[in-house]
This record gives sequence, structure tokens and C-alpha cells, in this order.
Amino acid sequence: MERYQETNKVSIYGIIGNILLLLLKGIVGFLSNSQAMIADFFNSFGDVFSSLMTFIGNKISKKEADEDHNLGHGKAEYVYAFLISIIMILTSYSVVKGSIDTYLRKEKITFSYLLLGTAIVTIIVKLSLYFYTKSVNKKHPNILIEASCKDHRNDCFITTLTVVSSILGINGFYEADIIVGIIIGLWIFYTGWKIFKESYDVLMDKSMNEDTKDKVYEIIRRHQEVLKVNHFNATPVGYRYQISFTIFVDGLLTTFESHEIANSLEREIEKEIPDIYLTVIHVNPMKRENQE
Repeated sequence: MERYQETNKVSIYGIIGNILLLLLKGIVGFLSNSQAMIADFFNSFGDVFSSLMTFIGNKISKKEADEDHNLGHGKAEYVYAFLISIIMILTSYSVVKGSIDTYLRKEKITFSYLLLGTAIVTIIVKLSLYFYTKSVNKKHPNILIEASCKDHRNDCFITTLTVVSSILGINGFYEADIIVGIIIGLWIFYTGWKIFKESYDVLMDKSMNEDTKDKVYEIIRRHQEVLKVNHFNATPVGYRYQISFTIFVDGLLTTFESHEIANSLEREIEKEIPDIYLTVIHVNPMKRENQE
């Protein structure tokens, strides 16, 4: 429950912060007639959308399992993170295209102290949101929080580098704007692509990583009664996994004894590996080599 409450706070703070910046950029941009700030104003709509997706995705993912969704609604995190990644990729295209268009039109950089003040406020707000979401993500790993964190970080760099390129432009280095813009755009694309791929893998039921799988097998090896293991499967359920596998035990054990081994394994795995949501073990009898 704490995980969902913290994610909810991240999304609400993100929505409030992005709306305030949206209004500030809009007022300053249209008053100063700065095309760069007006473009940044429209880009803030994407930030508000990302925070809203975090809020909705978190609200849906915390719902308990029901008759129509037997494994719960955990994958909602990845559905909405997928949407956020699409926004990032589209933003990267817009940034690169805008930088090239500005250079081709030979537009001079607009700079004023009002724009500088707006940029500083943007950096402070976004930096604060970045460090906050990063700290929450360390305590409660969540792809929605991770996506929001990277979005805030990207905005910090975009605004900082835009100010730097504007100052360089005033001093005659007009090419700095296109170079910085392309670098930022490519970086945002890379960040968005990583979130896109992680979300896609989970939505396509990609199996758990080898390190987590090895931890499961280490627990199984503690039980000498288990003679063989096969049919290992892992299905993502939100940020965790449901696993199932078959164990083979001595055929001379009673049904109760063999199932107690499975029950013990299930308890140990779910207690020691937080990434495991549910463990289902099928038990098969097996004849030992020294048995007649």
C-alpha cells in the first residue's frame, strides 16, 4: 500500500509542478513573443500528460485481482509507462526538428532576463521533482516513477542547455543551438526507447532475468528431497512475477510429505525474493536409482 501511496504523491506533485510551469512559460512566452519559450510552453503539455499517466496507471495497478483479471491489474504500470515513452520519443523528434528548422531559417536567439528567470524557476522546480522521484524510486522501484524521474531530468538538461546555447548565440556562436538541440533530442530518444523496451518486454510476458531465476534455484537446491526440476515458467504481474515449475520427489513419500516440500519452497521463495508475487509448484513422484 505504501508503494502506491508514494507513487500517487509523485504523480500529484508532478501534475502541480508541470501545470505551474505551463502557465508561467505561456505567460512569459506570449508576452515576450519568444518562439523558443512558446515551443517550451507547448512541450509542457506533454509533461502534464506524463504526470497524469503516472497518476492513472498507479490508480489502476493497485486494484486487487477480480474474476476478469485473475492476476490483478499490475500491468497497468507498464501500459501507461509505454504511453509516456511514446511521448518522450515524439518530443525527441520535435526537439531535433525544431533545432534544424531554426538553424535553416537563420533565426537569431531571443534572450532576456525575463526568459532567464523563467528558465531558472523551471530548473529549480524540475530538479526538485527529479531528486524527489529518484528517492521514492529507490525505496519503491516502479517503472512509472522511473519514467517520471527521467522526464524531470530531461527537462532540467533541456532548459539548462537552451540557456547555454542562447548565451553562446548572443556571442555569435549560432551553431551551438542546433548542436545542443540535436544532442538533447537524441538523448531523450534514447531514454524513451529504454522505457519503451522495458514496458514492451513486460507486456509481451518476457521471462524474469537470469539473476532472479538463479536465486530461485538456489533455494530449491537447499531441499535435498527435490530430485529434479523442470517446466520453469515466469509471467510478469505488474512489477513482480508469478512463477511455476515442477519438482520431482521420491515416489515412496506420502502425498502429504511431498506437498509439504512444495509448500515450504513456496513460502521461502516468496519471503526471500520480493520480485516473486506468487509461486505455483507441481509435484511429481520419481523412482530413485537405487530403488527396485
